[in-house]
Amino acid sequence: MAKLDIVNVLGKKLSTIDIADEVFAIKPHNQAMFDLVLAERASLRQGTHSTKTRTEVSGGGRKPWKQKGTGRARQGSIRSPQWRGGGVVFGPTPERNYSLKINRKVKKLALKSGWSYKFSKDQLYIVDNMEFQSPVTKDFKKLLENLQINKKKVLLLLSDNQKDYNTYLSARNISNVVVYFPRTVLLDDILNADAILMQEDSLRLIEGGLK
Repeated sequence: MAKLDIVNVLGKKLSTIDIADEVFAIKPHNQAMFDLVLAERASLRQGTHSTKTRTEVSGGGRKPWKQKGTGRARQGSIRSPQWRGGGVVFGPTPERNYSLKINRKVKKLALKSGWSYKFSKDQLYIVDNMEFQSPVTKDFKKLLENLQINKKKVLLLLSDNQKDYNTYLSARNISNVVVYFPRTVLLDDILNADAILMQEDSLRLIEGGLK
């Protein structure tokens, strides 16, 4: 069974815990991870961009010139698509949905692959206690310095407990730290982080959701 060290806020090793091999020690499946990251990024697109058709563009109420006798091509409106300033044909509308479908088993495999990849790179950090009595950003920066990850892109995972609120307030204004909860974190954020910081209860939430 795979093992992870638990450290304190000073970066000193306290103990070792067992973690599930089926979540943190599988061979990463690159295609599954690619598919999930693609789906996650697509779902973030709002689809609010819009263009106007010839019926929505202002002007063009009368015929530019008479139908016959001018030698020019017949035209019905200066707001037809071939005119400058005219309407757009088949342009995007706000109702466009970019979301992609991904199978539940593929998503689960992709998340397991992401966690296994980070574990293989020694980028998982389990801290014994990150509870802050009050929100102080400099104290959290000191924690990062003790773990020697203060210059890396850090993903902080907090449990759903209210006790972590001060930790969230202490970390949210640090430019290289992104804060998530285990149930809402995206694979894209997992792969983008150089170091993933959490407590054991967050680790067990991840295990429970992917076993």
